[in-house]
Amino acid sequence: MYKYIIMGIQGCGKGTQARLLADAYDFVHISIGDQFRWHIANHTKLAAKVNRIISTGQMVGDDLVAKVVSERLSWHDWNFGFILDGFPRTFAQAEFLFENYNINGVIHMEAPDSIVTERMMARRVCSRCGLDYNLIGHRPKIEGICDVCGGALVQRSDDHEEAIQKRILDYRTKTEPMLRFFRRLGILVDVNATQTIAKVHEDIKKGLGLPEPRPLNSNTLHSERELVKGLPS
Repeated sequence: MYKYIIMGIQGCGKGTQARLLADAYDFVHISIGDQFRWHIANHTKLAAKVNRIISTGQMVGDDLVAKVVSERLSWHDWNFGFILDGFPRTFAQAEFLFENYNINGVIHMEAPDSIVTERMMARRVCSRCGLDYNLIGHRPKIEGICDVCGGALVQRSDDHEEAIQKRILDYRTKTEPMLRFFRRLGILVDVNATQTIAKVHEDIKKGLGLPEPRPLNSNTLHSERELVKGLPS
């Protein structure tokens, strides 16, 4: 079972790469931002507090984040492993995580502030199904309309310039210092996030030492069955 963290300033492509890894290896992609947005959409007890914090670009407090993460991981639906996206962001959050889980690797997506700012300003989300788009690299077929459900595309409440600059500052001052700690532990994989999506994906697999995913079809099932037959009982 593999347990990974993917880190990088917002807008660097963490979510895209986490989903690619999840699809290729049957990992569970756990986006903390998505968890918060779920609470907001479902008007839970946490919703008002979380919405007020993230709409101003501030970081949610360590105790509240740890509670959300702990609840999500308690589902234990990650049979082959998970990829945590957006957590940890502080040393206190990292301490909570490492006390409870053995982490195999940390992916660090590197990108300059100018590029991530441009990407975040171009992000759009479907108001109906929540599918993410980007006006730079992932545009809808019809402007302003979701390709899947036809819902209206809107800008996220935390993607205005003031909130973006606040998140960049928080990342540089509170999150980046952890990278030096992970590097000393020997579990950090640095990846140039300004490359094509495919190249970044390949660099991540190589850095983590992951094998090429095997397609599940009749041939692979037959070979696995023959292998099991040859094993001692």
